[in-house]
Amino acid sequence: MKIKVLCRNPDDYLRETKADIHKVHRNYDPVLHPFEAGREYVRARNAVKLQNLFSKPFIGSLDGHKDGIECLTKHPTQLTCMLSGCCDGEVRVWDLAEKVCKRVIQAHTGFVREICFPSDGGYFLTTGDDKTIKQWPIEVPEDGDDVPSNTIIAKTMLTGMSHHWQKPMFVTCGEKIDLWEESRSVPLRSISWGVDTHCSVRFNPIETNLLASCVSNRSIVLYDIRRELPVRKVIMSLKSNKICWNPMEAFVFTVANEDYNLYSFDLRNLRRPINIHRDHVSAVIDVDYAPTGKEFVSGSYDKTIRIFSSDKGHSRDIYHTKRMQRLKCVSWTRDNTYILSGSDEMSIRLWKARASEKLGLLHPREKVVSDYNEKLKEKYAHHPEISRIARHRHVPKHIYNAKKEMHVIRQKAARKQANRRAHSKPGSVPFTSTLHPTIVEEQE
Repeated sequence: MKIKVLCRNPDDYLRETKADIHKVHRNYDPVLHPFEAGREYVRARNAVKLQNLFSKPFIGSLDGHKDGIECLTKHPTQLTCMLSGCCDGEVRVWDLAEKVCKRVIQAHTGFVREICFPSDGGYFLTTGDDKTIKQWPIEVPEDGDDVPSNTIIAKTMLTGMSHHWQKPMFVTCGEKIDLWEESRSVPLRSISWGVDTHCSVRFNPIETNLLASCVSNRSIVLYDIRRELPVRKVIMSLKSNKICWNPMEAFVFTVANEDYNLYSFDLRNLRRPINIHRDHVSAVIDVDYAPTGKEFVSGSYDKTIRIFSSDKGHSRDIYHTKRMQRLKCVSWTRDNTYILSGSDEMSIRLWKARASEKLGLLHPREKVVSDYNEKLKEKYAHHPEISRIARHRHVPKHIYNAKKEMHVIRQKAARKQANRRAHSKPGSVPFTSTLHPTIVEEQE
């Protein structure tokens, strides 16, 4: 026996304002709506056009530094607290909600190379070109004198630093990798593989005993602090400038390389990258993951910021301004809403992570419309017209010309490789990247 029940919830008929129309029930039988697909396509196209129309990612700048910005660090527990290090040795503590500087510290003589926090965020460590590591309280002293609570003098120049996510220890890089304990003034041990300088080092946020570093001899070295020797070395075709771990997948990391690309690797198979992210037209200097692990942001010497999906090879968005010069550091805030960038012209810029997103509270009807438009764009994303509108961006002239030149170079390399393969013994010419070979050698 079939029973049909008519349900009429009184809440469905209440209007938010007097100007609202009453709810009308519809029959969604596709036979009764033969033009529904056409209407949805028009709505999807309009949604994509409106997205580009309202894309205004720039929010504001944090001014005050008197030299180029060298590093940015976010507080592990406070969303609005951010620290910046300058080329003149100055460290500033910023309040992102008010866009003001809360504290100024003359920490080092020379460049501030790195700033890092422990997991509780009670203090922070800085290192600079004066071969010192200094520990500072996060709260302003009562007497107003900014004096470090601890100072460690290193024997060599330090270029990077990273704090352990659980234990009171940190690691520095320079001529070698040094593992330090906060209560000691000498390193617990030093690890090296070769004689070249390490330019970046990072602890894994999930597998906390694992760390990785980029070396100036074009290699990426993996370490386990429970072992005396390094674990693995991968040699690239050009030098990598920065390394960043995926916060959600312990086995994935991304490096920013001098060959204009970013490479994502899987620890379980280092013979080739799982993805090559192309779009920059100059050396990539810094990279930072979003807290969701699905996207990351990169800064380059081509004066642009690009946002990549971790599983795609091309950027979904590009940020640039006329006054912004070469990017030195980028950072994604912990609430997955904003992006910070520091560049050579002494300004820290604050951007929206999604350029067309409306900030602040949304009314229920606005939320429904936004979700509906997102589903339409996802449904028709592969349609040629909608795909063309979604990926179109206005870029500076030097970026446009450089991309055309790189496209010609890539086509030439592909044509040359195809000719060699056509006139060679079958199987003698392997299929490789047409622009840059990725891994030259792997050692264990």
